Amino acid sequence: MPDCSPNYDLEIEEGQNKRSIKCKFCSSVILTPATASFTSVEYKLPLIKQTKDHGANPETESMSSFWAVKDIYTFYNVGFSNTVGNTKYLTCADCEAGPIGYHDIPSKISYVALCRVAHG
Repeated sequence: MPDCSPNYDLEIEEGQNKRSIKCKFCSSVILTPATASFTSVEYKLPLIKQTKDHGANPETESMSSFWAVKDIYTFYNVGFSNTVGNTKYLTCADCEAGPIGYHDIPSKISYVALCRVAHG
C-alpha cells in the first residue's frame, strides 16, 4: 500500500482540505479549499494505468487516506464512471484521468484518494 499519509501542516486545517485539490495530470481544480474532510478508510482502487487487459478484473491498489465529500455538488470539477456494483469511480472531468477516488452510492459519500491528486 502506498504511503499517502497527509502532510498535516500543508494539507489539513481543522480536519478539512487547506488548499485546492487538483488533478495530478492537468492541474484542473477538483475541490476548492475547506470543502472536504480527511478520513481514513480501506479501499482498493483500480490502478490508473493497467498493465494488460484485465476485463472485469482490473489491477487494484489498497488505499486508506481519502478526502470525504458528502455532497456531489461540492465538486468543482469531477467526472463519474458508470455504476459498478454500489460504486461509481471518480475521474478528472477535464483530462479524464482516474480513478482518483470513488462514490459510495448507498451512503452518497465520495472519497478522493490523497495519493491520486495534487494539493496546492
